[in-house]
Amino acid sequence: MALPKYAYFQGSIVPYSEAKVGVMTHALNYGTAVFGGVRGYWNEQEEELFIFRPTDHFTRLLNSCKMMLMEVDGTVDSLIQSTIELIQKEGHRQDVYLRPLVYNSDEIIGVKLHDLNADLTMFSVPFDKYVSNDTSAHVTFSSWRRIDDNMIPARGKIAGAYVNTAFIKTDAVRAGFDEALVLTEDGHISEGSAENVFMIRDGVLYTPPVSDNILEGITRRSAMEIAREEFGLEVVERQIDRTEVYMCEEFFMTGTAAQITAVTKVDHRPIGEGEMGPITAKLRDYFQDVVRGKVEKYRQWNHPVWEKIVV
Repeated sequence: MALPKYAYFQGSIVPYSEAKVGVMTHALNYGTAVFGGVRGYWNEQEEELFIFRPTDHFTRLLNSCKMMLMEVDGTVDSLIQSTIELIQKEGHRQDVYLRPLVYNSDEIIGVKLHDLNADLTMFSVPFDKYVSNDTSAHVTFSSWRRIDDNMIPARGKIAGAYVNTAFIKTDAVRAGFDEALVLTEDGHISEGSAENVFMIRDGVLYTPPVSDNILEGITRRSAMEIAREEFGLEVVERQIDRTEVYMCEEFFMTGTAAQITAVTKVDHRPIGEGEMGPITAKLRDYFQDVVRGKVEKYRQWNHPVWEKIVV
């Protein structure tokens, strides 16, 4: 992946090579940072780049800051404006991924959250797939458990917590799988390594509740609304047992990076017919139209980048 040309850093857009922190930086030593993942989608017909649901993403980022006692200058609207300026500076006219990061910037020794200063930085890069095999992923149940809300809150995208994800992902990939499913401490399905999960049984769409140590995903929420409104599916949030997955008709994962990833095999057991199911396929296609601004009903989710040039 090519490095960005620019970054938003310490209140302005600077060359990426100038966006640097010292090795004593608190966030680097202790993981005291929160981040977001935001996608932008290029619409070839309109020659427009649409940022998908930026208000929701930056609201979640600021809520994560609250949990970490971080005070950040700026509002959701001002963060969106800075995002547009950054992407325009980069000149992106293709699908992109944006990473906003709020980090404790003090260069001190000492584990704590209070009496620290937080800074915001952002960068954007061209981006395609997160899970390369996103139409027929083979996943496994991880031996690692998801961190509990009373350990490190999963509903906040807290940098240090993603070591848990790294253990899960690396072990799965090295064992030959595309991804992993993670259980809560009581043995129910929580998430993928960094994705929300859905299963279809008897025509009903099920997903774990937000109380099962999941990230309150924005793509998850979008998929649930589309499934209800456009395809008339019953959507139920409830705990899911491990063995239910082996018997379901369809299974898929969602996330900003992963988008809608079809799972067709779990621990060498086929899901349904062992290929992407019809409901998952319809959701994937419809979601791609939504994020590219092609569905008027959901146009409010799309924020244009090039419509108004920032001077």
